[in-house]
Amino acid sequence: MTDILEHPSDRVTGPQQRVDVWLRDFEAALAARDVEAAAGMFATDSFWRDLVSFTWNLKTVEGRDGVAGMLRERLADTDPSGFCTTEAPTEDDGVVSAWIAFETAVGRGEGHLRLNDEGAWTLLTTLQELKGHEEGKKERRPRGTKHGADRHRVTWSEQREAEERELGYKTQPYVVIVGGGQGGIALGARMRQLGIPALVLDKYDRPGDQWRGRYKSLCLHDPVWYDHLPYLPFPENWPVFAPKDKIGDWLEMYTRIMEVPYWSKTLCTSASYDDAAGEWTVNIERDGEPLVLRPKQLVIATGMSGKPNIPSFPGMDRFQGDQHHSSAHPGPDAYAGKKAVVIGANNSAHDICGALWEVGADVTMVQRSSTHIVKSDSLMDLGLGDLYSERALANGVTTHKADLTFASLPYRIMHEFQIPVYQKIAERDADFYDRLEKAGFLHDWGDDGSGLFMKYLRRASGYYIDVGASELVANGDIKLAHGNVRELTEHSVILEDGTELEADLVVYATGYGSMNGWVADLIGQDVADKVGKCWGLGSDTTKDPGPWEGEQRNMWKPTQQDGLWFHGGNLHQSRHYSLYLALQLKARYEGIPTPVYGLQEVHHLS
Repeated sequence: MTDILEHPSDRVTGPQQRVDVWLRDFEAALAARDVEAAAGMFATDSFWRDLVSFTWNLKTVEGRDGVAGMLRERLADTDPSGFCTTEAPTEDDGVVSAWIAFETAVGRGEGHLRLNDEGAWTLLTTLQELKGHEEGKKERRPRGTKHGADRHRVTWSEQREAEERELGYKTQPYVVIVGGGQGGIALGARMRQLGIPALVLDKYDRPGDQWRGRYKSLCLHDPVWYDHLPYLPFPENWPVFAPKDKIGDWLEMYTRIMEVPYWSKTLCTSASYDDAAGEWTVNIERDGEPLVLRPKQLVIATGMSGKPNIPSFPGMDRFQGDQHHSSAHPGPDAYAGKKAVVIGANNSAHDICGALWEVGADVTMVQRSSTHIVKSDSLMDLGLGDLYSERALANGVTTHKADLTFASLPYRIMHEFQIPVYQKIAERDADFYDRLEKAGFLHDWGDDGSGLFMKYLRRASGYYIDVGASELVANGDIKLAHGNVRELTEHSVILEDGTELEADLVVYATGYGSMNGWVADLIGQDVADKVGKCWGLGSDTTKDPGPWEGEQRNMWKPTQQDGLWFHGGNLHQSRHYSLYLALQLKARYEGIPTPVYGLQEVHHLS
């Protein structure tokens, strides 16, 4: 006889029914404010990653205790409800995966759930919009005009002109975004769509000049499907790897079409925060004119990196050739037939070496530590193909779904998913790696064999996506030297072992510091130390010291300094995480309470 207490759906074991039962019981426990019951529905080893919806933070909690701790503080205010699947769940190797939707007291969310035999293994919850403050798109798109006769009609261009005259002068922006590259522009577009008065400030003459000014051979190493900006994807005929000038033109066009309030030729000279007023004083020079802005929120969007790491070697002052950091490299044309020494062996070093070789320079790469190399075609096929490719689109994996899929893997276990990918790449390109190492190149796969993405997330360095330069290294066209620099002479670089490299040009491809270095310059070292290091996970691997953080340090979320935010990363991250940063700023703009759970502690200063 059937137990009368058993719910009929509990007798069914298919993926849809398993998910339906879990969501039903989870929502019931949350509605009853039964924290222990809700936490007990997670596996012993489990992860709940929340992007703003429950925590007003980017936060991952681990295990039942972590879930319970978060819910005790945030359940009552969040008041979640309406959990449901948005498409049919799937099952693979005993793990059921489901796309879900839900609501909170103030917003609507989407997420992803993975169930194993113990319960929820991973749960992703993301805030997608605020109730009553939805973006004006799709069925909510603006009319664009008011039909009928109106003697006081204000046209679109007149309205835009008035806004441009007044914002920053008669009216103050709520948000100032320092940095007008792809990150600042993407966030500026979000601000515009959410109706937040904001200004994007950049020192260059035009949007996109950050790209136009780089060496002429520069192209994106990430494929087009990975690189879309919010709202306006690249057209279907856009090249897979966009040249830097084409990206510059796209950013300029995007800024205009998306009506991003953007001040070019604008230099931020200093900023300070008034705790009592909850307001910043930002001193700027706009095309040479001094001006003071007083926003409530200040976003540093100068890229994922800080200031260039320019080394200080003995003899740099007496070297008679050209020397500069890779960020200031003008391109190879002036160095045809010259001897070039490039210090470094990661992305920029390879690109610059390859371009110098193409114009006939005699090029030596100085490798100071091992580098992870992955061939572009292999990365696209095995590393990105299931999420960001024409193949993925044909399988129904939109950019939005790909972004959430990537976000659904907690950083704690992400390397476990990456290791098999790079094992396949190692097998596929075994001959390439053999030739590269026989040439003397020091190669690694990351501390745990997890390859490029984990190196990027942990330290943002130590890798190169090979688009040709590694072949030049493997066949000896680009010469290799190893070790640290002892000194420079008038015409050479001398390494610690005494090796002397003749040079007409020295390029320091020595990377960048943490983003809080910009804060030290703009606001002060005390504030830079207050917020601490940006980027990294605390994985306790090379250049990513522990303790474990669980999320990217300080990125796209509240910091220890009120009103100060960091936005950056690659085009994928700028696109995806700009939404969550924008929603946090919108809530504050509208006066919605935003109690932050798990504000990041500071363990490292830079």
